[in-house]
Amino acid sequence: MAPGPRRRRLHAAAAAALAGVGTAALAFPAAAGAHAALVGKQDLPIPEWLFAWGASLVLIVSFVALSIAWREPRFEEDRWRAVSGGLSAVLLSRVTQVVAGAFSVFLLGVVVYSGLKGTESPDRNFALTFVFSTFWLGLVGVSALFGDVFRALNPWRAIARAVAGLFTLVARQSPPPPLRYPERLGRWPAVLGIAGFAWFELVYALSGFQAVGLTPHSVAIATLVYSGITFVGMSLFGIDKWCERGEAFSVYFNMFSRISPLEVRDGRLGTRGWLRGTTGWATVPGSVALVLLVIGVTAFDGASEGLLKDPIASLSTAIDKRGALDAVRISNTVYMAVAVAAVAAVFWAGIAGMHTVRDRAGQHSTRELAHKFAHSFIPISLAYLVAHYFSFFVFLEQAQFTYLLSDPLGDGSDLFGTAGSGIDYGLLSSNLVWYVQVGSLVAGHVLALVLGHDRALSIYGDARSAARSQYWMLAMMVGFTTLGLFLLSVSNA
Repeated sequence: MAPGPRRRRLHAAAAAALAGVGTAALAFPAAAGAHAALVGKQDLPIPEWLFAWGASLVLIVSFVALSIAWREPRFEEDRWRAVSGGLSAVLLSRVTQVVAGAFSVFLLGVVVYSGLKGTESPDRNFALTFVFSTFWLGLVGVSALFGDVFRALNPWRAIARAVAGLFTLVARQSPPPPLRYPERLGRWPAVLGIAGFAWFELVYALSGFQAVGLTPHSVAIATLVYSGITFVGMSLFGIDKWCERGEAFSVYFNMFSRISPLEVRDGRLGTRGWLRGTTGWATVPGSVALVLLVIGVTAFDGASEGLLKDPIASLSTAIDKRGALDAVRISNTVYMAVAVAAVAAVFWAGIAGMHTVRDRAGQHSTRELAHKFAHSFIPISLAYLVAHYFSFFVFLEQAQFTYLLSDPLGDGSDLFGTAGSGIDYGLLSSNLVWYVQVGSLVAGHVLALVLGHDRALSIYGDARSAARSQYWMLAMMVGFTTLGLFLLSVSNA
C-alpha cells in the first residue's frame, strides 16, 4: 500500500535528518575531540577525512553482504547451554559470593573514606580515578566479556543481603517488600540515575578532574547520597527487583553484559553465543532511553571541547556576563540535553523510516519498532565509550594500580612500594589510539547492522523486505559512525 502524503512527508524529513548527520561529519574532517583522549594524533598515514569515507564504505559493503548472504534469522533462537556443574559450583558458590561482596563493600568504604579524609588533590586521591575510570569504564569491558559480574560485585546488594540475612536470623522470617514495583516504570529510575551520574561528571565537574566541582570530597558525598537512595529503593521494592530495574549501575552494566556469551540462569553458568543476550533486552520500558542516553552523553563529552565549545561559552555569557560558575553549568546542562535529543532524533527518524516496508504481522507502531531494534544500539554505545575513553582509561589505570593503590589518601603512604611510580604516556602511540578509535566505531556499527538485519528478517519475513527496511538502519549507522569520527578528528595536543 502506498503511503499517504502525511507519511511521505514524515519519511522525507527522516531521510533528511539522517543524511544531515553523515554529511556534516564528512564535510568537516577537523572537528572536536573528547577531553578524555590524553594523547594527540600526529601525522596519520592517510588523511582523517578518508577514514570517515572508508568507514562509511565498510558499512555499506557489510550491509550489501548481509542482504545477500544472511537470509534467515540466527539470533532469535535461544541457544543457552550450561557449562560443567563443577565450574558453576565454584564460581557461583555462597563462599564466592560472600568474598566478592565483601571485597566490593571494602572498595566502597575506601572510596568514601579516601574522599572524606584524603587529599583534595584530584590526581592524588584514590576515589576519583576508581569511580570514573576503574568502576565506570573498566566494568563495562569486563561485563561485555564475562557477563553480568557486577551482580556479584554490587556493594549495595551485598550490604542489603547481609542486613536481610541478619534480620531473617533474628526474626526467623523474611518479610516481603512493602511495595510492588510498578512494571510501567521499567528501567526509568536507572535511566535517571545514569543521567545524574553523567551530569555530575560532565557538567557539575565542568572540565574533568581539574574542575572545582569534581573533588574527592564531592565524590564521597555523592556516593553516600546514592547509597542512601539505593537502600531505600531496595527496602521498598525488594533487593533483587530494585537491582534489576532501578539501581542505575546494575542496569547499566547488565546492558553491556548482554554482549557476552556467558550468562547465569537458575544458579547455573552457561554459554549462549556472542550478542545473543541482546535480543530480548529492550522489551522493558526505559530501555530505549538508556541506550540512547549513553550514546548521547558520550557524544556530548566529545563535542564539549570542540564543536560545542563556543556555543556553550556564548550561552553561559548570555546568562551571566561575568562567567559565573552556575551560568557555565546551566549552559553545559542545556547542551548535554541537546546532544542527547539529537541522538534520539536520529534514532527515531530512522525507526520511522522503516514504515516504508510493511511487516508480515501487520503494521508495527513506531514505538514497537523502536523497542524491537533498540538492542542493536548496544554495540554502538560500547563503541562510543571505547573510542572516546580508550587512552584515558589505559593511562589512569596505570595510576590506579601503582601510586594511588599504594597511597590512596595522598598523605605520603607507600603501602605496596609503588607510590613513586608514574604514568608512562609513551605506552600508547598517538596513531595507535586513533586506529583503536576508528576500529571500535566501525566494528560497533557493523555489529549493529548485523543485529538489526537479523531482527528485520524475523519481522518482515523475507530477505528482500528486510533489506529494504534496513536502508534506514544503514543511514543511521553511517550517521553515527561519521559523527563519532567527526568528534574525534581534531588533534588533542
